[in-house]
Amino acid sequence: MAERPSTPPRAMRSAGKLPPNPLTPEQVRRMEEARLRAKAAAQQAQASKPTPPPVAGTKRAYSVINSSNTPATVRNANAASPAKRDQNGFIPPPANDLITPAKNFGRSDFIEYDFSKMTDTKGGFLSTNDDPHNRAMWNGKKEEEKPANMTLAEWERERIRRKLRENRAGIYEPGLSILNQADGRDEEEDALLKAAEEDGEEYKGTYGDGKRDIKGKCRECGSLEIDHKWQDAYHIGICHACKDKFPDKYSLLTKTEAKEDYLLTDPELKDESILPHLERPNPHKSNWQNMQLFLRLQVEHYAFSAAKWGSPAALDEEYEKRQKATKEKKEKKFSKKLKELKKRTRVEAYKRSRMGETEGAGIGAFGQKINTFGDHVHEWGRSVLDHETGLSRKRCEECGMEVEELEF
Repeated sequence: MAERPSTPPRAMRSAGKLPPNPLTPEQVRRMEEARLRAKAAAQQAQASKPTPPPVAGTKRAYSVINSSNTPATVRNANAASPAKRDQNGFIPPPANDLITPAKNFGRSDFIEYDFSKMTDTKGGFLSTNDDPHNRAMWNGKKEEEKPANMTLAEWERERIRRKLRENRAGIYEPGLSILNQADGRDEEEDALLKAAEEDGEEYKGTYGDGKRDIKGKCRECGSLEIDHKWQDAYHIGICHACKDKFPDKYSLLTKTEAKEDYLLTDPELKDESILPHLERPNPHKSNWQNMQLFLRLQVEHYAFSAAKWGSPAALDEEYEKRQKATKEKKEKKFSKKLKELKKRTRVEAYKRSRMGETEGAGIGAFGQKINTFGDHVHEWGRSVLDHETGLSRKRCEECGMEVEELEF
């Protein structure tokens, strides 16, 4: 049976001592005030001490996180406006003055490099901003930038106007006037023609084709509607119709074609007084060097003159001579490489010939074993049983050495 709760024992009083009296309300109040003053003093002493650095992995105290330290950009869901649907049934975003549209960055602000202005230096892609004083970084003519006081439409019109003025086209094309020929060139050409007729010689003209070169007139048909760009660059007057009519004289040659077909050198092609040229953007890659175009008439006149080859036959002879020298050089190089290849691939035949000369046995046939000067390797034949001893013998087919074998 479980034990029943018993009456606690009677308190025994010690002789001569009375129980303590309960605390009065005044005493309780004083004790509480003293406790609060001690707690405030302890908090003040703790606040005056320097704050230790935070330890990784520990959480911040709740007292550190208060509303005064909350960033102004933190969204407050309690302050959001009530959801109201518009006429289409959509809920518009809440009006918040703290949320502003993003800044409209310019092109130079968010693009670090403009890849249209990059240069492949074979060691990395660099721009002129990285090394503005390096002339190798500029490809051709430096592109002008839009002035700050111009709009985009005004700058586009200005570029078109400059291009027309450079090409002498459009409103910048020179007008047709008889006054343009009043510079004495007609008289000079007439005097040269008359002198040639008096001497009984044929008038050859400047380029040896018998045409008169008068500034402002076409040298083929005498028209005044000439290509002024060619007049300024090549110092020759020709109209567009005659250029298409005589392509064998007025076609354009690249620098590579002039060097390979007419055997001209770089110093001759760079001399503007001998061979003037036009520059055009490279059709293969825009960042390569500009393409140089030469007039076929001027190139042939200089190549066939006494200052260079003298005649077309002499040019053909020199061309054949260089082609023959190039062919012989290639054949010599090919023969040398073929000889080296034979030395590497015909090692066995070379060794057979050397061994045949050394031993006097002549050159061995294909498939025969080659004797070497290194360590001898035995070629054992078949084992033969010796009935007298009961052992098996085998012999080297080259040196004749015999060994006995004992089989268990």
